[in-house]
Amino acid sequence: MPFKVVTDSNGLQRVTLSHQPHGSSVELLLHGGRIVSWKNDRCEELLFVRSKSGRGSIFGGISICFPQISSFEQHDHIRNRSWSIDYGPDLDQEEFNNTESSVHLFFKSSDKDSRIWPCRFELRVKVSLGPGKLTLTPSVRNIGDKPFSFTFGISNCLFVSDISEVRVEGLETLDFLDNLADRKRFTEQADAITFDGEVNRVYLNTPSKIAVIDHGRKRTFVVHKQGLPDAGVWNPWYKGDRRNVLNLGNEYKTMLSVDSSVFEKQVVLKPFQVWKGFQEINAVSSSYSSGQLDPRKREYYFSL
Repeated sequence: MPFKVVTDSNGLQRVTLSHQPHGSSVELLLHGGRIVSWKNDRCEELLFVRSKSGRGSIFGGISICFPQISSFEQHDHIRNRSWSIDYGPDLDQEEFNNTESSVHLFFKSSDKDSRIWPCRFELRVKVSLGPGKLTLTPSVRNIGDKPFSFTFGISNCLFVSDISEVRVEGLETLDFLDNLADRKRFTEQADAITFDGEVNRVYLNTPSKIAVIDHGRKRTFVVHKQGLPDAGVWNPWYKGDRRNVLNLGNEYKTMLSVDSSVFEKQVVLKPFQVWKGFQEINAVSSSYSSGQLDPRKREYYFSL
């Protein structure tokens, strides 16, 4: 079996994936289906998780936002529920090769869920760990007798050296909704996103690749996605009570959320239809990259 399941000190079931011989690892919780650790082959943590975290108060890592990102109650719904591991015989054969380790997570709606969202669905997320990369492949199936619409997000809280030393490339010239200005629409004018205050935006119709360049750690995260056309960029910075509610203290300096999402145009599924998405994050050592996204090619070039 490519993973193991243990119960931690908070009584939560924790799944561990490891990749041999490279030595990278991933840990996730079945409560909420949240990835809470991703370490490279040098045992360096790549994801940000708030240090003051306990049962039911975890912030950070990688989590799924579904079925409606714009509604806080529905946005957080499945992150407060228990998921299962799918051991079914019909799973694809990729996990049996020698280049990655995988686990299939499964969540099926119940009568309790219908009080929050009156639709029937099955949500699956394949989590795969390979050399220098972490891949999530989500799918949603409509198992009801009526069509329904939804938005979807993969929230990625990356661990960075210092937010003031980070730049995000690949979103220049694109339109975005500014959550700090009542979701008014603007066009990005800078050649890269840098941070000297709070940023909370959703970029629309983004390219398939976005790069997060961390000068302090000389590391680049490359987020490659399909079926997830929009991208959220968020750092809370220091802003009085807002920071106190998150209980981040000065930890905001080492956190950057870059999300892959379906936000502006909802997915509509007819009965028994399936929607699929894809996200892969590569973490590579890099020097300063002046390569820019070419909007005509929708590709990102960077130098190692």
